[in-house]
Amino acid sequence: MSVHTPAKKKITVQTLIDMKRRGEKISMLTAYDFTTARILDKAGIDAILVGDSAANVMAGYDTTVPMTVDEMIVYAASVVRGTEHALVICDMPFGSYTNPIQGVDNAVKIMQKTGCDALKLEGGKEIGDTVRKIVEIGIPVMGHLGLTPQSIHKFGGYGLRANNEQEAEKLISDAKLLEEIGCFGIVLEKIPASLSEKVSAQLSIPTIGIGGGMCDRHVLVVDDMLGKNDGFHPKFLRTYANLHRDMTEAVGRYIADVKNRNFPNVSEQY
Repeated sequence: MSVHTPAKKKITVQTLIDMKRRGEKISMLTAYDFTTARILDKAGIDAILVGDSAANVMAGYDTTVPMTVDEMIVYAASVVRGTEHALVICDMPFGSYTNPIQGVDNAVKIMQKTGCDALKLEGGKEIGDTVRKIVEIGIPVMGHLGLTPQSIHKFGGYGLRANNEQEAEKLISDAKLLEEIGCFGIVLEKIPASLSEKVSAQLSIPTIGIGGGMCDRHVLVVDDMLGKNDGFHPKFLRTYANLHRDMTEAVGRYIADVKNRNFPNVSEQY
């Protein structure tokens, strides 16, 4: 007799908030394409972030600044098509929410064109009015504080953020504001562990760490976590595979088989 296994329940923003209340950690990875999203979803990941880090990982740019709304739509729609269970969050790219009217228009466009579950915006008080308007029309929003890559030209690098009292106090204030105006979670990137723990304890919504210490959930770029980027070893990154080595070796074996006329063999031909 076959045993029916019920499908996993779709994760929502409320699921993640409830997980925080229960003290349950939340897993998140990035994805930018259908095949990777399908693998992550089947593996049981809680949430997938379609990050504007696609600018670096997929397009080869040095920063995330060149990414456009239309490019994010292509990546996010591909991920959504590969996902049944995980919550899918899409970054709003640089320059797409400079004021509330523009922000709402682009937020609606991304949601309609991709079918994703939520959006992520970088910044605190400075974008408060925009976040509030997007939330008010029914779109879930995740915040992003600390190192905000879209402001890399302002920071002048990817160093640790909020490591002085003034910046730390502003981050705490911004985090509380984002929760107050309706964000369901906040990414804390590359800030001191003691500060991330303090912020996490003061919020009822989940915090998501990327080099952010003691948060409620953690996120890594999937290509980094799988070891596809040779030579990239920041302190916060833990690799779980070495796909750069494995893929290089596999491609080398394929090239050798073709050159030696071992591929295709008789059994591999029609």
